[in-house]
Amino acid sequence: MNEHRKEQDTSPEARAYSAKKYRTPDGVPADIVMFTLTKRERKTVTKTLPIRELKVMLVRRKSWPCAGMWALPGGFCRESESIYDAAKRELKEETGVDGGHLEYLGVYSTPGRDPRGWIISHAFFALVEEWMLESRQAADDAGEVGLFGIEEALSDLELAFDHRDIIRDAYMRIQKQMLHSTIARQFLPEQFTLSELYQVIQTVVPEFSEPNFIRKITSTRSRQGILEEVRDENGKPLSSNQYSQRPAQLYRFTDYVPLLSIYT
Repeated sequence: MNEHRKEQDTSPEARAYSAKKYRTPDGVPADIVMFTLTKRERKTVTKTLPIRELKVMLVRRKSWPCAGMWALPGGFCRESESIYDAAKRELKEETGVDGGHLEYLGVYSTPGRDPRGWIISHAFFALVEEWMLESRQAADDAGEVGLFGIEEALSDLELAFDHRDIIRDAYMRIQKQMLHSTIARQFLPEQFTLSELYQVIQTVVPEFSEPNFIRKITSTRSRQGILEEVRDENGKPLSSNQYSQRPAQLYRFTDYVPLLSIYT
């Protein structure tokens, strides 16, 4: 006998309880917002930073409801799995992408959000490196998988269900993470210039503007320890002119975890 098996509750209250008194949802799906930053080099004579763009992955639905419309990857949770496991499974089944670590975004339960009935959705999100989405492919009930610029997804596309609201909420959450954590490091080489870091931040948070960024990120007491200058074995500062005409100091992230906003 499995000694960890939960014993059946035989109390009068348990025997009197009946789930038939309550209506259960017609389904509980998991929807996943997968963001990435794409990067492509500019075709210019002078040295300049590459073009970066924040994109979100969407699938084109094959069947009713919302057939032919773009939507977030996702699907219904099974009784034998957690909603988190359902999110990872559906992501892989519909796009071929192993999402790695997904973060919980929130629950979406506005009446009438889904024509199939009383559908309560739990949304997850992640900001991942572009290589993780390179092998994306349509499968299951998805007809096509594509990456779209965030503005196009929020303004131009006709999205299924309330997925525009979910994407907008996830976008706001990613922006906060970009300003309050070192999540930018996953889109930079180990050694980088402050101009490269600034560009990654602005790609996710376009309204971010800090004229004194270099001074603040390197000298403000609350931010000290987040970055360190890269030096050679003799202690001499190392620089790079890969994206600029003049050499710029190289930096790298430390393992320090900030408690407050680190860029503003």
